[in-house]
Amino acid sequence: MTADTITVITSYGPRLAKRVRADGVVEGYDSAKHYDLHSEPLTGMGDLLQLLGKLLSRPCCAVVRGAIADPARTQHVRRLVHTDPETGELPTLRDVPRRWLALDLDGVPLPEGIDRTDLLACAAAVLPMLPQPLQQADLVVQATGSHGLKPGARLRLWGWCDRPLSGAEGQRWFRGLPVDASLFRPAQVNYTAAPVFADGAQDPLDGRLAWLRGEHRYIAAPSASELAPPPKPPVDQYRAAAVTSTGNGSRYAMAALAKACSLIRQQSEGTRHPTAVAEAWGLARLVRAKLLTKDEVVRAIGLALLDVGKPEAEGKAIAEWAIAQRTDTGTLPAGVSA
Repeated sequence: MTADTITVITSYGPRLAKRVRADGVVEGYDSAKHYDLHSEPLTGMGDLLQLLGKLLSRPCCAVVRGAIADPARTQHVRRLVHTDPETGELPTLRDVPRRWLALDLDGVPLPEGIDRTDLLACAAAVLPMLPQPLQQADLVVQATGSHGLKPGARLRLWGWCDRPLSGAEGQRWFRGLPVDASLFRPAQVNYTAAPVFADGAQDPLDGRLAWLRGEHRYIAAPSASELAPPPKPPVDQYRAAAVTSTGNGSRYAMAALAKACSLIRQQSEGTRHPTAVAEAWGLARLVRAKLLTKDEVVRAIGLALLDVGKPEAEGKAIAEWAIAQRTDTGTLPAGVSA
């Protein structure tokens, strides 16, 4: 019996890989509508690494988290989790818990001096921003299509959990962290192919997969109770939020800004950069909620890093990245409204 499976999708020609032109311009993925689906058995990280190695050279292939809904319908189908009300097409994928975990980090600023061609060094730089169990477990580090071509760390981290996690559990576990939550959806395309380089273009990376050895083989996932949906707040709490004054929101936001800068200043060498990334990500939700301005956050993070001997520009770049990437307001406390 296999420990898990992963669903591989194959397009009918459209490219599921980025293309790099000779002038250095990176073209995005083609738009595909129909795919063939097949399921690959996995017994652990070894199988996963082997499969990812094969998919690197297959620009018409990718993977999705969902399982095949009907083994009799896997040819020339759409990626559907629900029946299409207009066409009547039935679901082809279903949401299932998975032992394997894929996390996408896109453009996370790296400390000065990190060689972007060294995937293990890049992974080590971003791991402190993620939960402790990931920092202690074996991981496969994959360069995504833009890594080495655009600034920052653009990585996919693959791991094997000690229990199957549902997509909803994954979203709750990593909420508020700089990862792409869409990969926890059953039909979301998880691109696995290396970029296609046109004549005259050169791949800046010697390799696009690396094995990062940890203290443990598996990721120690939180329990089901720890990742259960939070209870709904009482009705009077909703009422309190509804009558919140802007002043309360401003006081909360300015306190959060001061706390973030203080925490950055308390860090020792090696933890200052990841702490700045994590704090900037948290403050970005307050910019989205219009409780802080972009300029306030960019200036504050830049000065906080400058105070501990790092370039102010590094802090500003971190803050600008976080504000550009984060699109939600997070969960604001009762009494504070966007």
